[in-house]
Amino acid sequence: MAAKAPVKKNLSAIKRARQADKRNERNKMIRTKIKNVIKAVEGAVKDNNKGTAESELLKAVRTISSATSKGIIHKNNAARKISVLTKKVNTLSKTGTA
Repeated sequence: MAAKAPVKKNLSAIKRARQADKRNERNKMIRTKIKNVIKAVEGAVKDNNKGTAESELLKAVRTISSATSKGIIHKNNAARKISVLTKKVNTLSKTGTA
């Protein structure tokens, strides 16, 4: 009987798996960052701090837009998140508290 040939490794599949793991970690990190900036805006709104809320909103919009351009979240999802946060900050502005 002839000896079996060694199993050949599919190098492209191994590389793809490695790339997928790297992207998964990066995407997870960015999604977490989005959640944190949203919480920061909501916290500032809850504290009735207009100045902080507006500066945190700018950071949130920048982070969410960046994630959208990288394909991490869908553009409609990003637009919805930005819209909801902007409405919250604008209602704070209308009440006249500084």
